[in-house]
Amino acid sequence: MRYSYFMAVVLLLTGCTAKPDREETSRQIETILHKAKGTFAVAYKNLLTNEEILINEHVLFHAASTMKTPVMAEVYRQVAEGKFSLKDSILIKNEFVSILDGSSFSITRESDSDTLIYDHIGEKRTVYSLMYDMIIISSNLATNLIVELVDAKNVTQTMRNIGAKNIQVLRGVEDTKAYEAGMNNQVTAYDLMLLFDKIDKEEVVNAEASMEMMDILLDQKFNDIIPAKLPTDVKVAHKTGSITGVRHDSGIVFLPDGKKYVLVLLSKDLEDADAGVRAMADVSEVLYQYTVQK
Repeated sequence: MRYSYFMAVVLLLTGCTAKPDREETSRQIETILHKAKGTFAVAYKNLLTNEEILINEHVLFHAASTMKTPVMAEVYRQVAEGKFSLKDSILIKNEFVSILDGSSFSITRESDSDTLIYDHIGEKRTVYSLMYDMIIISSNLATNLIVELVDAKNVTQTMRNIGAKNIQVLRGVEDTKAYEAGMNNQVTAYDLMLLFDKIDKEEVVNAEASMEMMDILLDQKFNDIIPAKLPTDVKVAHKTGSITGVRHDSGIVFLPDGKKYVLVLLSKDLEDADAGVRAMADVSEVLYQYTVQK
């Protein structure tokens, strides 16, 4: 008892506290996620120490709108190769070709988080403007126009080139026939973590492209998962994704003291999507505290 009391006084006087344990943090995360019915994956990487916390990191998930980050990376790759400029204009249309059978389909305003673009069909907008809205407000119509420009096959190949073996981009969005046939875009937490790590290290295209992609990701308008419970002085460059039973968030968290980390949170088969979102926001808070105390 005397020794315990002595050590408590020493710790109090010196200001020393035990550093968080990675295994204990992983158990805490799994306990949080277990309360929300569904399947989850977590990929965390401290970008200064390279420490990782991984849970179900290689499990495949429907990509939903997280595929838009790889698409953006491909845009910058092709710009760097001189195939087109971000200032080039694209005609806004709402007719696309299904990868299943070549039939045409359109996107409804009601199914899109970007409703304003539908008032401008027949007009032209720059590649940059469409790509920006693809990321920050997850515009589905803009996404399909950009995917048509760069070709989904090229997006997947670029992911392979950076080492992301399981990110698969087959098509744009709202291709219902392809979806029902199981022809879907897929991601893993590990591969998205790798992509954001490469963006931070300026290894996807070049330094200029990484800086511009980061600036766009920092303008994200959907902030109910990773940033939800973090202090306002913490910045998050990220991209979300959601369809029925699926909620995702993925990006880089920047702390005021210079610490930074990649965090990918994926989910599927959610019985209660709101509960899943809350659980993942709680996980984000836990990993923020873990990083702060390291």
